[in-house]
Formats: sequence, C-alpha cells, structure tokens
Amino acid sequence: MENTLNVIKDKTLTYEQKVLTLAREAEASLNVLNISKEIQELRDEGIICDLNEGNAPYRPRYIVPDYEKFMNRGSEFLGLEPAKDIWEATNNLLILYKHVPSITAMPVYIGNIDTLLDPFIDNEEEAYKAIKLFLLHIDRTITDSFCHANIGPMETKAGRIILKVQRELQTAIPNITLKYSKDTSDDFAADAVSTALVTAKPSFANHEMFSEEFNKYGDYGIASCYNGLYIGGGSYTLVRLNLAGLSKKANSVEEFINNTLTDAMSKMSDYIDERIKFIVEESSFFESSFLVKEGLISQDRFSAMFGMFGLAECVNTLLKAEEKKDRFGHSECANKLGISIIDKMYEIVNNRINPYCGATDNHFLLHAQVGIETDKGTSPGCRIPIGEEPELPVHLLQSAKFHKYFPSGIGDIFPFEITAKNNPRAVLDIIKGAFREGMRYFSLYSSDSDVIRITGYLVKKSDIEKLNRGEQVLQDTVALGLGAVKNSRILERKVRDNV
Repeated sequence: MENTLNVIKDKTLTYEQKVLTLAREAEASLNVLNISKEIQELRDEGIICDLNEGNAPYRPRYIVPDYEKFMNRGSEFLGLEPAKDIWEATNNLLILYKHVPSITAMPVYIGNIDTLLDPFIDNEEEAYKAIKLFLLHIDRTITDSFCHANIGPMETKAGRIILKVQRELQTAIPNITLKYSKDTSDDFAADAVSTALVTAKPSFANHEMFSEEFNKYGDYGIASCYNGLYIGGGSYTLVRLNLAGLSKKANSVEEFINNTLTDAMSKMSDYIDERIKFIVEESSFFESSFLVKEGLISQDRFSAMFGMFGLAECVNTLLKAEEKKDRFGHSECANKLGISIIDKMYEIVNNRINPYCGATDNHFLLHAQVGIETDKGTSPGCRIPIGEEPELPVHLLQSAKFHKYFPSGIGDIFPFEITAKNNPRAVLDIIKGAFREGMRYFSLYSSDSDVIRITGYLVKKSDIEKLNRGEQVLQDTVALGLGAVKNSRILERKVRDNV
C-alpha cells in the first residue's frame, strides 16, 4: 500500500507513467506461479532475474505482429479497410500500434516500416510529410524506447525518407535496425551510417545470419533492444542469469561449468517453463486476442528467451584476473574460458524441451541480455566492460566469436569521434568487415549526439539531464537511462578515433 501511495504522489511521473506503474504494483500483489524454494532463493539473490515481468504474466513479453498481412487485409476488429494511400497507410498502422501489447504495454515491434509504406508513395513530397508526421506521432505517443522499427535490406524510397526524417527529428523513438545484406546498396547503407552518427540509429543487423537461423517460417523481425524473433510470433518471456553473481558460488572453473552453472540453468529453465505455462494455459491471451483471431500472430511462432549477462565479470572472477592483460577481452585464456562457458550454456539450452516453443524446435533461444538500470559493475551480455575496451580491430574480432550462439540477439556498441561524419563509407567498411567475421549486430553513434544508445535502447542525454533535475520527461525509459548512466558508466565508453 505504501508503494502505491508513493507512486500516486510522485511528481516526476506523468499520468500515463503512474497508470502503468500502478498496474505493475497490482500484478506484483499476486502469487500464482508454482516456484520452488530453491528457485526463489536464486531470485532473491539476483542470480535469476525476470526483468520486472510480474508475478502473473497475462501477455507475452514480446509480440511481433505480421503487419504485411494487416496492410493487405485491414482489420475487422478495428473496423479498418486496407489502406489506399500514404495517409491511410500511416493512420492504419498508428491505430493498430495502440492495440499491440507487450511487457511495456506498448509495441516493441512496429514492422519493416519502409516496405510497409513504400507501395503507397506516389508523390515523394507528400510521402515525406506523411512519414515525418507518422514518426513524430510514434515518438510522442509510444513513450517507451523499446519500440523498434526495421528497414531494409533493399533500398526503397520510403527507406530514404525515413533516414532523412530521423536526421531532422533526432528522436529516441522508435529504435531502428537496418537489415543489412550483401544486396544492400552502399549508398543506402552509407546514408544509414550518416543517420546513426546523428541520432544513434539505425543499428545494423547481419541479415544473412538472421535469415539462415529464422528460416522455418520465412521471416524475422528485430524487436525491443535487438531481439531476433519470428514475424507473426514473438517471445513469451525473457529471464536472465547473472553469471557474475553465480561465479562467486564456485571454487574453481571446473566446478562452475560442470556443477554451479548446470544447476542454476536447470532451475532457471524450470522458472521459464512455469511462466510460459501460465501465459498459455491460464491467462487466456491466445484465446481472447484479436491479433490471434485475425492471423496477425500465432502461438506456434512463439518461443522464449534464456538470457545471460555478466560474462566478463564471471570470467575475471573465476580466473582471479586483476590486471587488464589477464582479463576478459585482453587475455587469450580469459576469452577461451568465455567461449567454454557460452558453449556449455548453448548445449544446455538446446537440450531443454518446452512443448510451447514449437517455433524453435521446442527449445529456448539463448540471448545476451543488455542489462538494466540497477546493474552496477556488471557488463551486459558478453561485452567487454566499459573502460577496458581494446583497440577497435581487436574488439571486433573478440566480440564476433560470441555472436553465433545468440540467435535471439547479441550486440556491441561503438561510439565514434565526430569527424567520422565526414567519412561514413569508412565506418560502413568496418561494419562489413565485422559481419564477415561473424558479428551479428553492430550499433554506433557519434560522441556529440544527443540521442545515445544506452544498452539496446535509445535515450536523449538532454532528457536524462532533465530527469536528474527532478523534471518530468515524456518517455518512461529515460529513468532507465539515468540509472544506467549512474551505475554502468554509459557515458564513458571508448570513443573510436576518426576513420
């Protein structure tokens, strides 16, 4: 009750933010999951973390609707006919977005917006105005920067307009990923680099890599931070394992890999099973949602994400590595141990069966989780800790070795010195080289950009400063960004020199 009253009195929260926070308080008051004492102990220790999904999951965490189908058919439930021009197309999408749930109560995936809108472009000047208003509307009404759009891989008129508008608006929402492939034109990709150096988006996804892995149903979307999921499906849940904390429970590398890690992963898998079971069997989501009835999502295209974070600190603890030369990202021994740990996790995850994860052959997807605002001294996923980054070529080669293990998402972030804006094709060459080495996802921004990438989501530095002064801000994820700046040294990332 005290928490509820504190939310009501909080002057830094907008009305919308209070409503969402109060709803989470109500859900937190329930206890409907069958959780063992041992699992709860790991949760209390912070070893298993469900990322604030709540005690009674009543919708999947991430939903990736088939927006192409919606554009072709319209929606009986929403009373919408298929669009006939650019204004109807943008309006129809904005209406549907209001009705796509997620863990944030707002859509975490809004489609491959360039290919959705490109068929409706007759007059480019009119399309520019419509798309600019469309993107401005999203930023002002979907006030959560886990909202994610895709563009590419092919160049389109709409894609070019989207990049131009993003450079002009410099908004944090939506996050954007360019599905980059060998068939993406250099001109379009360089334009995307130029945009990212201004406004921290788009990131680049290795399209060939994702397409090969998500081939069962033909297409994938990048949702939320950088999560690869099936179009028409999504992920029931994302629970993460704190490897940094877990490593302190083992007395040796062998004990950690063969006993401590295996036991914790088994218990966390049981917890994921329980969350999925409640969503599918108890919440009635798949029986009641119009998204299911109209074929925009289907339960057989859902999976679940087994997240991990803190690999660097885990390795350093197990090796008792104090000097940089001995630590993760710098020592061959440390890097090999990191691979051994992830190899073991990949094996365990892909031997675990869950009957409701048919989209991924009844296995969970391994995911390198990007961290949350309360993480302190613990690095996201498999990243090298901030302040310890090696030179760029070494960093890329080291990071790339881990990317093949994480079909549902892993990524690295590289701020560039402002003069990189003069040579976007040089940055593009770096991305091409990284992808040839097996990197899955590459994010960048410029050291002078107001919009920055926190971990997998975007926030404006100017909004962080406002919130830090006790002022209200429109986007609720600014609070997460402020916490990450204070606890994770986000603003201290190594800036890469002119290229």
